Amino acid sequence: MDTYQNSFHQEWSELSDPHVRALAWLLTSPDVLDKNAPIWWQQIGSLNIPDREKLRIWLHDLDAHPTPLHEALKIHKFLRLGHYAENLLAFYFRHEGLLYAHGLQVHSEKSDTIGEFDYLLFAQGGLLHLELATKFYLFHRAADVSRPMTVFNYLGPNLNDSLGAKMQKILQQQLSLSQHEAAKKLVQSKIIVAKALIKGWLFYHTADRNLAFVGGIASNHCLGFWWTLDEFEHLAVPYALRLERLQWLAPAQASPDEVMEKSMILDALHRHFQVDSTPVMVAIMKRNGHLMQEFCRGMVVSNDWPARATLVLPT
Repeated sequence: MDTYQNSFHQEWSELSDPHVRALAWLLTSPDVLDKNAPIWWQQIGSLNIPDREKLRIWLHDLDAHPTPLHEALKIHKFLRLGHYAENLLAFYFRHEGLLYAHGLQVHSEKSDTIGEFDYLLFAQGGLLHLELATKFYLFHRAADVSRPMTVFNYLGPNLNDSLGAKMQKILQQQLSLSQHEAAKKLVQSKIIVAKALIKGWLFYHTADRNLAFVGGIASNHCLGFWWTLDEFEHLAVPYALRLERLQWLAPAQASPDEVMEKSMILDALHRHFQVDSTPVMVAIMKRNGHLMQEFCRGMVVSNDWPARATLVLPT
């Protein structure tokens, strides 16, 4: 079975530092959205890596000496995944000499925060405003199968947002920040264009695995599955690894003593759902030489998650 994970491991399995691997994924993974889809109004950007071989050499050198990256990431216990991904990409932009500003806040005269530029990058004729969103959504279809499927069917694991709602906020609010008078005063250089870069993984129930792709979604996006806890119990899982939030980006790679057999991961999942309804990301692993590598990933959700998800779908 040819998966994104297989191609990632073929190119990057020699990278051992988890943060360098995450950066390799961020720079080379397919985008979540189809930037040519009319619904995005040409506001979706993508990374242009002009010299893949140069990138490969740089990442391997960084993997051998990762201290500058570790220091730049400011890793701490409560670091959010979005900020982690932002710092990874800022490190690359800084290395390439593209970074004018990162995380630049815009304030009103009363010191209220109006917004923040994720990145301002040097571009031909001025600056490029780039907003990064690294997202993980579960596709859930309505009980009424005649209802059209849209980007609003992709729900956040905790059911507090959707891909459709997130994109509305980015396109209608965040990308217009440079038009604000306070931003024009703060940034003297001309901002010529604003784009959104959307990275991440989308997850499908096994019943929907052959789903025709929804309008606006890139056909080659990184995808996984979602299962209820009861469904996961019936899967043929040789080895698995529970992925903590900062491990969600790149396909997992671990030593044999880090992975769990199915009985162990099931026990951990049962204990988790006794006290917490938050879905759990699990990488299904297989042996490759002296390493264990992810070949499939999925979100394990509580047994009542599908019923709760149905209630938050748009009518």
